[in-house]
Amino acid sequence: MSEVSNAVSPESQSAFFAGKKVWITGHRGMLGSAMVRSFSNERAELLLTSRQELDLCNQHAVFEWVERNRPELIFHIGAKVGGIHANATLPADFLYDNIMVQTNVINAAHRFGVKRMVFVASNCTYPTKAEQPIKEDALLTGPLDNNIRAYAVSKIAGIEMCRAYRKQYGSDFVAVIPPNLYGPGDNYHPQHSHVVAGILRRTHEAKLAGKSEFVVWGDGTPRREILHVDDLAKAMKTVMASDTKHDLFNVGPGYDHSIAELATMIAKVVGFEGKIVYDTTKPNGTMAKLLDSSRIREIGWQPKVEEMAGLKTSYEDLLRLLESPEAGGRL
Repeated sequence: MSEVSNAVSPESQSAFFAGKKVWITGHRGMLGSAMVRSFSNERAELLLTSRQELDLCNQHAVFEWVERNRPELIFHIGAKVGGIHANATLPADFLYDNIMVQTNVINAAHRFGVKRMVFVASNCTYPTKAEQPIKEDALLTGPLDNNIRAYAVSKIAGIEMCRAYRKQYGSDFVAVIPPNLYGPGDNYHPQHSHVVAGILRRTHEAKLAGKSEFVVWGDGTPRREILHVDDLAKAMKTVMASDTKHDLFNVGPGYDHSIAELATMIAKVVGFEGKIVYDTTKPNGTMAKLLDSSRIREIGWQPKVEEMAGLKTSYEDLLRLLESPEAGGRL
């Protein structure tokens, strides 16, 4: 059954959020800050909590905060994230932190009558050999990539928690699965970053050092679908405001690039004219994970950010960060 008739217009979306108390977890991260930006013209009351103000791993603190502040809608974005290296070397941290955080937030949302919640998962939750493009019903149909298994399992647990509370209690909890994200607010750490941010930093450093080449992990053949973080924020608002029968949405542009193609695009944005070389001693990760995002198209969402323009916003963000004395862990 199509949901085209339930497509959300910008006007109805603004009316939906007007006057509501909206909690955005992880609002200082890349996606969280994009979500806050997306509410600049809405008349919603945003509830924002830093890690110092509220430890989401602390169940008592989360319950107390939600009971006191009574959010009506939750965008649950806060999570421990990282690239292949971080996931491969810190599996216990990824598993424990994410399961604790999402368990506390989801349970509190049910306990204190939150009207609707959108939970952010990851495309690594899908099996490594899932049929391309990957549909939402491919979840739990095959083995996961061992390099990111712990993180994937934690996010699958979050999706299944939303489904379980929906089934048992009728809670209106929905999950979204994006592809690789990029944009302002990203983490450019040399070992813990995602693919776009990692290549951006290495390309920039090679340019500054006057090097004739820069190194990309893997052999360049894996394919990645990328999405600007502002597009995902708008998609999540579309899901939140829609009257949908689905509990899981893929959110992607519908096409992908090889890592080699991404590296070439990024080199052009940075202005690096040297050679790109590939370190085949580093893992490729999953070879392809293109999402079938037709389901979210049916409720009115389309990506808007053109990729080269989006990559420029990432590079400008990196340059600002490198000049900032408060760069913190993003570098």
